[in-house]
Amino acid sequence: MARETPIRLEFTTSAPDVDHLPPSVSEVAFAGRSNVGKSSLINAVANRKDLAQVSRTPGRTRLLNVFTLGEQPVGSDGAARVVDLPGYGYANVPKHVRATWGPMIENYLLDREPLRMVLVLVDGEVGPTALDLGMLDWVRHSGIPHSVIATKHDKVRSAQRSKRKAEVASRCELEPRDVLWVSAAKGVNIDQLRSRMRSWLLD
Repeated sequence: MARETPIRLEFTTSAPDVDHLPPSVSEVAFAGRSNVGKSSLINAVANRKDLAQVSRTPGRTRLLNVFTLGEQPVGSDGAARVVDLPGYGYANVPKHVRATWGPMIENYLLDREPLRMVLVLVDGEVGPTALDLGMLDWVRHSGIPHSVIATKHDKVRSAQRSKRKAEVASRCELEPRDVLWVSAAKGVNIDQLRSRMRSWLLD
């Protein structure tokens, strides 16, 4: 099987709310808890180490960070983009800053017309938390298209992976085949994620 080429992404801007975002014809958003690995995964699909800022300190993503795809959607002269949302949950930032993230994320997800898919990232090593399940309930109730991505596949022992995959899917009220497991560090299923992202953004 031919390998999926890296997605060409370039950092475009950081915006404090949906009203300050540049126009797009299609978007895919990355959502998840602080420290779930959103930035590492964006770097992996682009095959770049320094595109999205990676930090050991949760909460470094404080704005809507926008990356522009170096390919155009079919029949369009506009831009396709990837948006990295602030991580929800614990973050080493002041409470008044964290308090702005909920409305920022909610307004983006509800009001952004070009949004094609929200990738809800859950930590495969620890499993979905109450915050993850709350996010899933909310996007389902709101009718927002979403896919569940389990990160840190490499952190789960090989002997435990089948059981863990079943557990994660069950807690997310999905079938195991409906959760895409990835590892930014080892490249597990990154090609498959690239293919899906291109489909959402370019078709």
